Amino acid sequence: MPEKLVIIPTYNEKENVENIIRKVFSLNGNFHTLIIDDGSPDGTAQIVKKLQIEFSEKLHLVERAGKLGLGTAYIAGFSWALEHNYEYIFEMDADFSHNPDDLLRLYSACKEGADIAIGSRYKTGVNVVNWPMSRVLMSYYASAYVRVLLE
Repeated sequence: MPEKLVIIPTYNEKENVENIIRKVFSLNGNFHTLIIDDGSPDGTAQIVKKLQIEFSEKLHLVERAGKLGLGTAYIAGFSWALEHNYEYIFEMDADFSHNPDDLLRLYSACKEGADIAIGSRYKTGVNVVNWPMSRVLMSYYASAYVRVLLE
């Protein structure tokens, strides 16, 4: 039975999707990957389909019609993961703004007894590269807002 699933929503990620998939599969942890593609006109889903031949048991694809949004992509991904009995579910972006190497630490934290493990680019300050200031500010304040709600 598969244990770990990484959900990666995509929209126009043809430059990144193969690299992020190969990076996740290179980790020493037998992670499966689910791509939720929102009808990318750039051919992202076609790249994933070609990779499914190589990674037939570990790479999954859900294609959605049109750009339905990040939040609904994660909801669809979590529903898919639960239907397929995955015990550990991870989410990350295709653009490497989340470091795939962190999957090992997050998994380890859960295996050692944590109910949930959350990675944050703001734990030791602001750790983002190549983002416009507006995106950094929006992300930072959204993270702070969620932190207040969950405490």
